[in-house]
Amino acid sequence: MDETISPPRLRDLPVSARAQALGLNSEQADVLRAGLSLEQADHMIENVIGTFALPLGVAQHFVVNGREIAAVPMVIEEASVVAACSYAAKLARAAGGFTAGSSSPIMIGQIQVLDAPDLEAARARIAAEADALIHWLNHDNPSTCSRHARAVGLETRALAGPPPMLIVHVLYDCGDAMGANLINTACEALAPRIAQLAGGRVNLRILSNLSDRRMAWATCTIRAELLASRADNAISPEEIVARIVEASRFAELDPYRAATHNKGIMNGIDAVVIATGNDWRAVEAGAHAYAARDGRYTALATWRANEAGDLVGRIELPLAVGIVGGATRVHPTAQLALKLLGVQTARELAEIIACVGLAQNFAAIRALAMEGIQQGHMTLHARQIAIAAGASGEDIERIAAQLIAERNVRLERAKALVRRDPSPLA
Repeated sequence: MDETISPPRLRDLPVSARAQALGLNSEQADVLRAGLSLEQADHMIENVIGTFALPLGVAQHFVVNGREIAAVPMVIEEASVVAACSYAAKLARAAGGFTAGSSSPIMIGQIQVLDAPDLEAARARIAAEADALIHWLNHDNPSTCSRHARAVGLETRALAGPPPMLIVHVLYDCGDAMGANLINTACEALAPRIAQLAGGRVNLRILSNLSDRRMAWATCTIRAELLASRADNAISPEEIVARIVEASRFAELDPYRAATHNKGIMNGIDAVVIATGNDWRAVEAGAHAYAARDGRYTALATWRANEAGDLVGRIELPLAVGIVGGATRVHPTAQLALKLLGVQTARELAEIIACVGLAQNFAAIRALAMEGIQQGHMTLHARQIAIAAGASGEDIERIAAQLIAERNVRLERAKALVRRDPSPLA
């Protein structure tokens, strides 16, 4: 990595020039601006009457496993998230950026069996036939044969109930797909055979969104000397490190804090998941279930000081995302988001997403431990208030700046400024 090369400062360019600055041609830039057409939307869900747009921005400065990511697309309406991720990534790149990894893309399908007279005997019969059932899914059943994904195992779990039940896990290597449709199909296809072997009846047949066989993780180091800013230069870097570690421990120990800690992580993760056309509800469900896997809800990301006194962060969570199938195939903006990321596999996408979650977590807890969360939000919030008050064009920035200077970021005051009322008491 050549640290002297930096991506263009998008905030210094007019919005009309930003897409081209990232290497997109004019036709691709038009797709980003137009988004999803009504015709495309009508083929995706039922009873379409329109589309709903959210801002699409890009975070910059990310280096993941030594590769420069020029732009990380993020779809989100919350102010400061894109800037916060970019800030954190810029600090991390000074120490080499993020190191990330992932496990094989194994997803779990579940088949619920009830009324089996002997659960342990049923488990034994299913185990004895497991290899044959897997072969049937991969080679003999047309609806589950795939060049890109394959069944790799069967497992069983007995639940005491009431009612007592046997749960069969169908394990699938989903390749570069998220895999939900294939897994659901496989569970439904396999259900009659499982019911016969178990001597019971099958009820539910569906994937699990606790995809804890499909993990992604990331680490980074933030040098202590880079943590101070002009606003907090009275506080030593060592104290800033200590405060961030204390904030991390708070989230690890207390579920009330952990919920908000993890929500901040998901601010970054969801934004990239949405931008790439993936299922953010599935990712959310898996992340929060994983955070409570030991019976107590805890933090997905942690921060510690190393021997040099620098901050070291780590995140680990299930990330079931794909680069083929679903909305990634039909949504033109999702296709361009993947192009901007330059990913070749679903695992690479998951690793970048984990890095974004860690970056957002660092930025959030640093702000909380230092100046408080509102300072970073205020500029963009003031712009939103100015727009809501009716400001347009250059007046948006002028009014936002005055609202902040007066420490009076209120809609009534913004409306007065739109009317050119000089009174600061409005």
